[in-house]
Amino acid sequence: MKVPAFEMPLDEIRGDLQSLRRPLRIAILRARNPFNVGAIIRVAHSFLVSEILLVGDAPFYQRAAMGMDRYENLVYLPDEAALLGWVKERNLPLVAFEREHASVDLWRAPLPANCVMVFGSETTGVSDDVLAAADSVVAIPMYGINNSFPVTVAAGIAMAEWTRRFYVDA
Repeated sequence: MKVPAFEMPLDEIRGDLQSLRRPLRIAILRARNPFNVGAIIRVAHSFLVSEILLVGDAPFYQRAAMGMDRYENLVYLPDEAALLGWVKERNLPLVAFEREHASVDLWRAPLPANCVMVFGSETTGVSDDVLAAADSVVAIPMYGINNSFPVTVAAGIAMAEWTRRFYVDA
């Protein structure tokens, strides 16, 4: 895999990265902690996701993205209804990550190659409307007494598992 050099102009880097991108898209329901959103953008860049859907108008902490937001295809959607419309218009499977309402764990979950993974805020999770529209609701197995992963960790685990399934030999 050819990764462009940082010394190249931004447009050239973005163009080179575009040819390497994977069909996975992630959606982040922006609420409460802008640091988490910035960190997820950075993690998503490491997996070369196709697009990052930022839902809501809360800002994200650009420093947490470590500049990777400049290289990403960020899609700004005003609210969850817009997210659901965007997903439906493109006929993409929606995979919600929500421990409390999950019907399957990540190791057994269907993860379509061309899907949108949605991650909620750490305080409110994924809304009932998004859960109802999701093709699957997935939990990441945990052990010990902790009741949830930080959302940045959950997003990284989910993207890593998706990548393992489709690009482990790439």
